[in-house]
Amino acid sequence: MKHTFEKANVLITGGLGFIGSNLAIRLVELGAQVTLVDNMLPRQGGNLFNIDPIKDRVHINFSDIRNELSMNYLVREKDYIFHLAGQVNHVDSMRNPLKDLDINCRGTLVLLEACQHMNPDTRVIFAGTRGEYGKSVRLPVDEEHPTNPVGVYAVTNLTAEKMVLVYHRVKGLDGVCLRITNTYGPRHQMMHDEYGVLNWFIRKALDNDTIPVFGDGKILRDFLFIDDLVEALLKTAATPGAYGDIYNVGSGKGVSFQELAAIIEALAGRGNVRHTPFTQERKEVEPGDYIANIAKLSKATGWTPTVPLSEGIARTLDFYRKYGAHYWKL
Repeated sequence: MKHTFEKANVLITGGLGFIGSNLAIRLVELGAQVTLVDNMLPRQGGNLFNIDPIKDRVHINFSDIRNELSMNYLVREKDYIFHLAGQVNHVDSMRNPLKDLDINCRGTLVLLEACQHMNPDTRVIFAGTRGEYGKSVRLPVDEEHPTNPVGVYAVTNLTAEKMVLVYHRVKGLDGVCLRITNTYGPRHQMMHDEYGVLNWFIRKALDNDTIPVFGDGKILRDFLFIDDLVEALLKTAATPGAYGDIYNVGSGKGVSFQELAAIIEALAGRGNVRHTPFTQERKEVEPGDYIANIAKLSKATGWTPTVPLSEGIARTLDFYRKYGAHYWKL
């Protein structure tokens, strides 16, 4: 892995967010030259503290993927482009769907056009969502599962994914798409509960507050630690044969919200798990049980997740005990 990214020129869109910052830190460790672009929209998770360990070793561009001039400039001479920027708030996507469409679809198209015209030899790694599948008709969910999104956010992600694949097939621009499950860990936004349920439970536990489990708590989710996702992104990017395809990324294991909250409460030694009814907004976009089938990605790249849920939660708790003041008022 080190040989692949050493001195590689890398662009990360959404680079000051949760996934982008963790990816940037790992790439810098591997010797890459990293540029981050982020528009720092409120509530989306962009946070300069996220890159504190590498702040003097990366280039930061405060811009927007919808800005054609910026993208034309930023994509030049990049070996890899990790496209992580997007409107990622499920609830906001229903409140303001036109904004969702503009960022996720038009933004992706602007980026792809810039690559085609300014750097057609680059490789684009697109981060999509397991929400593209919608309600599961079978478990675990493989890549051949029907795509029936229940929210606008997932629809625009699915559309952006299709754009990446069209540019790969028709324009010859190397692109690969990952459908990522619920990811948690350090550097996730902690200001609100509208995405990132596991991290929100951790905040509630550290605040010694009620941990709200919706419904009966039996809905299953596949939770993936951020370090495992970063390795999946890197291994996919470094596998030439992976381009032009779609891959699930997850732990491959299902955990109920009730079980999750109990683990967090036990490891934190704080918090109080309580069941609460679904809000109408959440009920509208709740897809039900989800477990990822990750066999295709493992076969293509050799990647497998390595961090057990309890270890990942413990590491996340440790991070926010130390640095929580940079993410919310403790």
